[in-house]
Amino acid sequence: MDAFTSVHRPQWERLNTLARKRRLSGAEADELLHLYQSVSGHLSLIRSLTAESALSASLSATLANARTRFTGARSNIFLDIATFFVVALPAAFYRLRWLTVIIGGVFILIASLFALWVAGDPAVQAALGSDAELQQLVNHDFVNYYSENPAASFAGAVWTNNAWIAAQCVAFGITGAFVPYQIFMNAQNVGVTAGAMFAYGKGDVFFSYILPHGLMELTAIFIASAAGLRIFWAWVSPGPRTRLDSLAREGRSLMTVAVGLVFVLFISGLVEAYVTPSPLPVWAKITIGALVLGAYWAYTLILGRKAFLAGELGDLNPDDAGATIRSS
Repeated sequence: MDAFTSVHRPQWERLNTLARKRRLSGAEADELLHLYQSVSGHLSLIRSLTAESALSASLSATLANARTRFTGARSNIFLDIATFFVVALPAAFYRLRWLTVIIGGVFILIASLFALWVAGDPAVQAALGSDAELQQLVNHDFVNYYSENPAASFAGAVWTNNAWIAAQCVAFGITGAFVPYQIFMNAQNVGVTAGAMFAYGKGDVFFSYILPHGLMELTAIFIASAAGLRIFWAWVSPGPRTRLDSLAREGRSLMTVAVGLVFVLFISGLVEAYVTPSPLPVWAKITIGALVLGAYWAYTLILGRKAFLAGELGDLNPDDAGATIRSS
């Protein structure tokens, strides 16, 4: 074995060098393949003659590195990140644009009806709490909520909570019931609070504290809800695909949205923590919120439309998604 090792070690070392080399010329690539075949034979011979040893383990590791070089190229992580944000994510957002708007309209309608009901009916206001409790809400609690904790920790708490809600809307959208329930409950909460604020003449305070961050924050929830409903519909109406294939395709494509919304909600969380309670004029705070929302729609309609027309759906590339076996 010592003699065998002495004779073939230069080949093993050369294979190891080529396997670790960053770039290979055509001749070096051919040499890599030739050496891989030869060293594989050496390893088989060694294992047939002796028990597993440090030598065979070392050769196995060298062969594994070499095999990686010619069976799959590593992707550039920076290129993958750029592709995600420039192609996949905006395309996924673009596909949901109309459903996002429709869900937003339904949300506003439900919230408005609750607000009108609460603001116009003293009996409903009494059912919500005593006059002292409602006074405490509209004069202190509603405003203090945005500044009673340090801005950094408040931003983190809001971000993680909203990102979790968005992820749930996407993941549990397949049930068909989770998204409508979430939209209704959130619209009800906003509407009831708005109605109480308007009933006590604080409607302007309500909008001055809701709009700066709420424009983007609520839109993000509408986007997540739209993604969840699209996944549900892929299961209900799969078209020419099988239900499992249709569901897998939409699930992969639209979970992209859940990841992207983490970054969107991070920005809205910063606005809620630092802009909403700030001493800036109301018009300035609302303008900042509107600019954030405008940036999202520009990103979606410009980059998303371009990617969508090029055939991008937000799905994984074919290598990562895997092949699908279809029955004849």
